[in-house]
Amino acid sequence: MTKKRLSMRKIKEALRLKALGLTNRQIARSVKVSRSTVAEYLRRAEEASLAWPLPEGLDDASLERLLFPPQGEPKDPKVLPDFSYIHTELKRKGVTLKLLWEEYLADHPGGYNYSHLCYLYRTWRDKLSLSMRQIHKAGEKMFVDFAGQTVPVVD
Repeated sequence: MTKKRLSMRKIKEALRLKALGLTNRQIARSVKVSRSTVAEYLRRAEEASLAWPLPEGLDDASLERLLFPPQGEPKDPKVLPDFSYIHTELKRKGVTLKLLWEEYLADHPGGYNYSHLCYLYRTWRDKLSLSMRQIHKAGEKMFVDFAGQTVPVVD
């Protein structure tokens, strides 16, 4: 869950108090936030080269953009596997998710690790919302599930 940002009034007050020479603890007590929050906002202001008094014409929206620059794209985004292909391949006999992950890793070195790929696939699969409502009288029908390799029967 993302943290709620402080109001611009509190941020400006923290910058003003820091310029007066107060400690982070005193600023935190005055603004009614934690010391770590004060330190974080002062660090962001220092990175943005902001000091009290703030430049003329700097409104709240501009100050927020300076303190919280938009997050860029990841430097090297990992390629997502084709989940529909994985889903259809898993229906074949003897195909496992581990085997498909090894194929994915051969095609995309540095891709997702096995546990994360399983998590991503499970999340994708759960969005499919496959369901089959069956209404029948008890004992009227019998359902048998044959899964996996067949067992040879010797007579």
